[in-house]
Amino acid sequence: MKKDYRQLCLHVCDVARDAGQFIRDEMPRLSASDIESKGLHNYVTHVDTTAEKRIVKALEHLLPEAGFIVEEDSISKQGNATRWVVDPLDGTTNFIHGLPCFSVSIALMRHDKTLLGVVYEVNHDECFYAWQGGGAYLNGNPIRVSSADTLNDSLLATGFPYYDYSLMEKYIDLLTWCLRNSQGVRRIGSAAVDLAYVACGRFDGFFEYSLNPWDVAAGSLIVTEAGGKVTDFSGKNNFVFGKEIVATNQGIYGELIKKVKQTFN
Repeated sequence: MKKDYRQLCLHVCDVARDAGQFIRDEMPRLSASDIESKGLHNYVTHVDTTAEKRIVKALEHLLPEAGFIVEEDSISKQGNATRWVVDPLDGTTNFIHGLPCFSVSIALMRHDKTLLGVVYEVNHDECFYAWQGGGAYLNGNPIRVSSADTLNDSLLATGFPYYDYSLMEKYIDLLTWCLRNSQGVRRIGSAAVDLAYVACGRFDGFFEYSLNPWDVAAGSLIVTEAGGKVTDFSGKNNFVFGKEIVATNQGIYGELIKKVKQTFN
């Protein structure tokens, strides 16, 4: 598949912005009866499902041969080697509570490589994007990870699992250590936004487990193209499908991954 990834990525930005505008418009109309449970502490609304269908339709037009991995199961199309990975509303719990941090996340993968990624933070109208080998951008401006070189000078981000508590005891140990050895740890409720904020230097590092491909595929490429480092908890590259991720600037990665490995491995 030979494509101009830059031009394709910019088209995907438009798709994400369109979905984001729909989400913004629907937010004041949401009522308790619109909220359904998919499982323990896992919610969905008609806004998620409708936004996903809009995104899928637009992406099919852009790249008819590609398959899909989507959160809300609005389509079953495997494709051959190339697949869109879509989260139409990352941060649904924030959305249903009116808490202003949620995003649209879209990535294009070929086999296990991410070719382009877009994270659109809806409330602040911030579109983060990157394509393979092209650098990372926020609303048209190049972005880079921070220059902090010690954890003590760093602000970290994380997320908490809402159903898989199997590693919680170890996770709390790691969280406690990070709180004692950094400038703080934030939890804003959208892994895609956490990664985007690492890419532009607002956070110096991010770690979380119990994640899905649609949570991290786009954001992890944006971090990498912004000069950052992304691995799983073992320091390997199975972070899109491996359900765990560490993403940092280059300066603090060694310090943070050492503690993560000690904690979980």
